[in-house]
Amino acid sequence: MNMRHGITGLAFIAAAFVATTVQADLRGTGDLGIVIERAAGSVCIVDTSERSTLSCIDGLGDLSHASAVFSRDQRYAFIFGRDGGLTKVDLLRQRIAKRILQAGNSIGGAISDDGKLIAVSNYEPGGVKVFNAETLDLVADIPATYGNDGERSKTVGLVDAPGRRFLYTLYDAGEIWMADFSEPGEPVVTNLGRAGELPYDGLITGDGRHYIAGLFGEDGLAHIDLWDDQPAIKRILDGYGKGEAKLPVYKMPHLEGWALAGGRFILPAVGRAELLALNAETFTEAGRVKVHGQPVFAIARPDGRQVWVNFAHPLNDTIQVVDVPSLKIIHEFKPGPAILHMEFTPRGHEVWISVRDADKVEIYDARTFEKRGELAMRKPSGVFFAARANRIGL
Repeated sequence: MNMRHGITGLAFIAAAFVATTVQADLRGTGDLGIVIERAAGSVCIVDTSERSTLSCIDGLGDLSHASAVFSRDQRYAFIFGRDGGLTKVDLLRQRIAKRILQAGNSIGGAISDDGKLIAVSNYEPGGVKVFNAETLDLVADIPATYGNDGERSKTVGLVDAPGRRFLYTLYDAGEIWMADFSEPGEPVVTNLGRAGELPYDGLITGDGRHYIAGLFGEDGLAHIDLWDDQPAIKRILDGYGKGEAKLPVYKMPHLEGWALAGGRFILPAVGRAELLALNAETFTEAGRVKVHGQPVFAIARPDGRQVWVNFAHPLNDTIQVVDVPSLKIIHEFKPGPAILHMEFTPRGHEVWISVRDADKVEIYDARTFEKRGELAMRKPSGVFFAARANRIGL
């Protein structure tokens, strides 16, 4: 009897020890993220609740124009390097799960709505490659051929759309394409038509309905309503800079950091020191905002009340905050030299800002603008939080 009680007691103690040990090792991923250290070819895993760096992982190749998406469970980050590298990083084990070199030069990617496919947009060779998200095995290779001679175009503006679809633009051909993986077998690849001269980037709205491509070769944008039975390209804001001289473009604006707030899109203009406001219902101009320099990212605070803007060289030490209802600049500050990216925490209480030439990420209260902290980083660029896993187009 005593022996039985003794065994039971020991078993209880052992079980409690195991439970305590397991509990200590468990954590969620919703407040994790990564910061790209572009010069070092590494990524740092960060905890946004603690404002801390958990670890930094080397060996990711050329990250000079890197971006990332996250698995549906927010455990894995998929990082797209400029050297064609696709790296799957385990945020919990803080290590590389798998890495492949899938092209010679790539420019971002997307994850399908079911989380099973990773698509990569390639400059060289021009086209889109799609991989199994679990294994990184190749699922499809879609060359971006155009013209009578079968030339290959750079692909840009790659986004995920509902129904296991991806949209992307052909920079050299000036076209928008869609790859549909909704059915088993080979994807259905469709040329949706001509967008205009040199479409350089694209965005899709959070409901997956509207795709907008910016044009570098002319003033205007291309819009597709994916709710239409036969989606077609329509030109919007055509000739918005007519009669004005463009400024030299030192860094292309990014539509991926699009802002839809208060019934308006707030988009950076190419070669101009202004933001363009676009009515989200009619897709007509709804105003402009003169800003400090050429905007790169115009990112909405999650509640949509404000848009935060950073700028291209040589005025890249400044951030301006725009009040959406009034389209007025309400705050300006200078975190440091070479501000490359901003990322809001999921509910928007803080914003993390990479300051490349000061080797740090600064953290600010998104309402009071007070500085809350900073983290040392080696030439940081992109800041990406795991909450992106639940948003279309990010």
